[in-house]
Amino acid sequence: MPRESILVVDDEKLIRWSMKQKLESWNYQVVEAANLLEAHDKLQHEIPSLVTLDMKLPDGSGIEFLNRIRESHPAVPVIMITAFGVVDVAVQALKLGAYDFIEKPINFDKLENSIRNALEANRLKTQVAQTSTSNRSRFGLENIVGKSKAIRDVQELVRRLAKAGASTLLVQGESGTGKDLVSKALHYEGARRDNPFLALNCAAIPETLIETELFGYEKGAFTDAKTMKKGVFEMADGGTVFLDEISEMHINMQSKFLRVLEDQTFRRVGGVRDISVDVQVVASTNRDLEAATKEGKFREDLFYRLSVIPIQIPPLRDRREDIPLLVEHFVQRYNTQFRKSVKGVTPEGMKLLENYFWPGNIRELKNAIERAMILVDEDRIGVYQLPIRIAETANAGSATRSTGNHHFKLPPEGAGLDEIERQLIEQALQLASGNKTMASKLLKISRDTLRYKVKKHNLE
Repeated sequence: MPRESILVVDDEKLIRWSMKQKLESWNYQVVEAANLLEAHDKLQHEIPSLVTLDMKLPDGSGIEFLNRIRESHPAVPVIMITAFGVVDVAVQALKLGAYDFIEKPINFDKLENSIRNALEANRLKTQVAQTSTSNRSRFGLENIVGKSKAIRDVQELVRRLAKAGASTLLVQGESGTGKDLVSKALHYEGARRDNPFLALNCAAIPETLIETELFGYEKGAFTDAKTMKKGVFEMADGGTVFLDEISEMHINMQSKFLRVLEDQTFRRVGGVRDISVDVQVVASTNRDLEAATKEGKFREDLFYRLSVIPIQIPPLRDRREDIPLLVEHFVQRYNTQFRKSVKGVTPEGMKLLENYFWPGNIRELKNAIERAMILVDEDRIGVYQLPIRIAETANAGSATRSTGNHHFKLPPEGAGLDEIERQLIEQALQLASGNKTMASKLLKISRDTLRYKVKKHNLE
């Protein structure tokens, strides 16, 4: 591993010599400059890991050179070396971006600590920047794949909202449509990208625990509270909190959550002090929140606070032209993961994928391609590598569409309405692979009505 380099700028030869001896003994590479002209020339040829800069030099002020370093190499930390008692100038240097200042005569223990801390802080900044760049690549807008107008509208809305820095957002869509991906894009395309993104699934946490998960608790707040614990809102300060399945949050908790949205303050469980945070909240749901509000299962004021500019993600069946692009995207991903070189899907296989109803949306498509990529030995995925339900249901769906969305024929002797209803419900459930939410949409009835009729006709 190459040694980190330090540029020592000082007009006193003895100081440069003593600093070089010490720095090399600490395993740093040293470059010397006796004045600002030499220092400028050294910076043109090689960017050091750190600069120690004397405040007064024969051809100018160290403060002026500090400004030039900040402009040309803002990532390089600078430690100012000042005459004893010149504190006001040193404070000015810190305000202008110097990492630290050391008074003459130099205390080398203090200098060593300052250099080590400055370089470590710089390494952490670099790692954070690299992680942010990597996350933006993994979760940015380019990962919302599609060419349909529906998905292009979603991409444009996400771009605008991320740029605007909206503090409260609602993402709606069926399960598997990519609500979590859209939520991450809102974070990583915005100004908060270098700060935390923390997710919490409201449906996966018991009602008794969700408050402590969101807001944390003080030591002694309850029997098992041995130490203080921060909640996701406190840990995500400056960043984003993603609350998945917000519709499952208990109505008593919704009022406390609303307060955080309104004034960005909360109290830990057992606490007496308000804690202020700056957090973007992205909530998601696969349910109709407006209907839940009318049923009294979701607070009306919270619904209106969340739904200022809702993002509605269309189901995959409503943007079938995106299926080939998504398939290509997943094939390339699993080529890398499984070290294969599959070129794509056969025309017959693609026809099945395009005709299938996709009740599980993009998540189901992703899982189907992953399965096929594991099984395939040829250069293209064929019909036989796809799940059987896709072939069966896609063919049924294709037949249904070709006959005008109904293939029940009234027999010559007639049939009762109950029998017709039963057969239509059976067809809808088959097309939706048993998914009652999808089947109810096909039949244009509510899910509760469908559940009643399934029970009535013994179709469980």
